Amino acid sequence: MKRGHARWFLPENGDVLGMLGQQVEVTIRGMDAFARWGGGDTQLGEIVRAAEHEADDRKRDLLVLVRDSFTTPLDPEDLFELSRGLDEVINGAKNTVREAEALAMAPNSAIGQMCDLLAEGVRHLGAAFAALGDDPETANAQAAAAVKTQRNLERTYRRAMAKLAEKEDMREVIGRQELYRRLARISDSIMQVADRIMYAIVKES
Repeated sequence: MKRGHARWFLPENGDVLGMLGQQVEVTIRGMDAFARWGGGDTQLGEIVRAAEHEADDRKRDLLVLVRDSFTTPLDPEDLFELSRGLDEVINGAKNTVREAEALAMAPNSAIGQMCDLLAEGVRHLGAAFAALGDDPETANAQAAAAVKTQRNLERTYRRAMAKLAEKEDMREVIGRQELYRRLARISDSIMQVADRIMYAIVKES
């Protein structure tokens, strides 16, 4: 009786950075629509929602690929945190659109400026992700640029909140405060992703 030979197979390594890149591409598309929404094109709220749903799919695909890969170019925990952080950014945009609609409150110039800065920050994150595999110096510089855009947003946020003190319509004051704070939380998520990129680079060096 002929015995077969036992064979061992290691799981293949998937392109996890490519999959992460797909998630950030969807996020950039959604945040660009969010910026235009903030500029007054409120119909684009539907594009933001669609991007959030698609980004969720890309996040799930990435986590499955990380789980099934034998080795990954970055620590799996870093990949998870980067993906989770991106998810929080686009979720925050979707929820801001929903809140504005619930309040029947159209974006104003301050919201438009902050949405522009959020989209710019995410584009810098996209450039950082694209460089992660083979150009850590560029990745680090782009992550730092993302943080810088959000420092500018902080100043815009403070000015906008200060101007609310001049308003007498309490409905507008309370509604604007809520929307501004939501935008500030999205900004915090962008900075956390940027910080995690820089941390991952240090770990791999």
